[in-house]
Amino acid sequence: MKRSALLLLLAVAFAAGFYKAAQRPPATVFAVVPPPATNAEPALMRSDFASSRLHVQTHAASLIELKDGRIRAFWFSGSREGARDVEIHSAVFDPASGLWGAEQKVADRARTEQALQRYVAKLGNPVPARAADGSLWLYYVTVSLGGWAGSSITAMRSTDEGRTWDAQRRLVTSPFLNISSLVRNGLVPYADGTLAFPVYHEFISKFGELLRLGPQGRVLDKQRLAPGGAGTLQPVLLVQSAQDAIALMRHAGPPPHRAVSVATHDAGQRWSAPRISPLRNPDSAISAVVLADGRLLAVLNDMEEGRDALSLMISADSGASWKTVYQLEDDRGLPKTEAAWLSHMQGRLLASDARVAVLPQAQRAAYVDSVRQEACTPGGCRTEYSYPFLLQAKNGDFHVVYTWNRTFIKHVTFTPAWLAQQLERAP
Repeated sequence: MKRSALLLLLAVAFAAGFYKAAQRPPATVFAVVPPPATNAEPALMRSDFASSRLHVQTHAASLIELKDGRIRAFWFSGSREGARDVEIHSAVFDPASGLWGAEQKVADRARTEQALQRYVAKLGNPVPARAADGSLWLYYVTVSLGGWAGSSITAMRSTDEGRTWDAQRRLVTSPFLNISSLVRNGLVPYADGTLAFPVYHEFISKFGELLRLGPQGRVLDKQRLAPGGAGTLQPVLLVQSAQDAIALMRHAGPPPHRAVSVATHDAGQRWSAPRISPLRNPDSAISAVVLADGRLLAVLNDMEEGRDALSLMISADSGASWKTVYQLEDDRGLPKTEAAWLSHMQGRLLASDARVAVLPQAQRAAYVDSVRQEACTPGGCRTEYSYPFLLQAKNGDFHVVYTWNRTFIKHVTFTPAWLAQQLERAP
C-alpha cells in the first residue's frame, strides 16, 4: 500500500513537472523604469504616523504610488499578530499637504472566508502592485491551518486606486496543497506586461522564490532563488537592467547573521548560488531600491541580534560593500525598566509625529499608554523598529514605512537633496 502511494506521488510529481515545462511562457526581460524626475526640493526629512488606531498591534506595512502622485500604505492591525481579529488597513498620504488621510479597513478574515469559500484562521503581510492595465492589486497572506508555514496568497483587485475592491481570490502557486507561499516585498514589471513577484516558502525548509504573474493575476512560472535549507526569506528584487537583477533576502539560518544575495543575468531564468552579504541581519525584513545612478539604497536592522535600531544604508558596488547613511532609529542600550523606558519613549513619540505633540495632555497620554501596553511587561520594556518598506516616488522623493514598537506604522519621507547631504556627511 505504501509503495503504491509513493509511486502515485512520484507519477503526479513527474506529470506536474512535465506540464510546467510544457506550459512555461516565453522568456522576457525586466521593464526598465524611467528614472524619477529631477527634484529641486531642498534637503528635507520629516516623519509622522501613517496609522492612527490606539491600543492595537500594527505590523508589516507596504507602499504604492497612486496615479495622482499620492502614496497609499497598507498594513495589518489587530490585538496581536495571528489573532482572529487582525484586519488589513490602508491610508493615503498627500505630499502636497503633507498629511495622511483616515485609516480604513480593506480586508478582514470574515470577508476573506466568504470570498474564498474556505476557513481562514488568520491573515497578514499585505503587498500592493500595479498591473499592466493600470489596475491596483493587493496580495496578502492567509492561513487556514497551522502557522505561517501553512500560508497561501490571497489577491484582490481595484480599478479606483483602492477605494473599492473586487472579491478576493486565491493565488495558486503549487499543485500540491497550494500552501506555504508568503509575500512581503514589492512586485517588478516585465517588459511584456507580466509581473515578477518575489515570494518565499516556509514549510519544512525556508527559501525564496520568484513567481511570474500574467495579466489576470495567474501564476505562469516559478523559479527558486535559493536551495531548500538555505534559510532565506522575504526577497526584495532589485532590477539593474533589462537582464540583470539582485535579490536580497532575510536570513533565518545559523550564524553568521547576514543577509543573503543572489543575482541573475537573464531576467530571472537562472540565479547564482547564494552569497553571504556584508549586511548584518537578525532574521528580520529588508527593503531596498535601485537609485538612478545604479547604487543600492536599503533599510534594515543592521544588527546581529534584536530590532532596536533601523539603518539607512547604501552600496555603490552592487551590494559587495555597504555604508551607513543615517540611523532612522537607534535605541541600543536604552534602559528597559518601565519608568526610564517610558520617559525616553514619550520624547521619541512626540518627535516622531508633530501632530501628537500638539494634542491635549489626555490624548498624548493615550498614545504613550498604547505604546506601553504593547511593549512593556512585568519583566521590562522592549523596542522594535522593523519590517521597513522603501519606495522612491516619480517626483524623486523617498518614502519609508516601518513597524514602530508594534504600536504604529511610522512614515519617514526625505528628498534626494537630503540623501545627498547625508552621503556627504557619512564616513
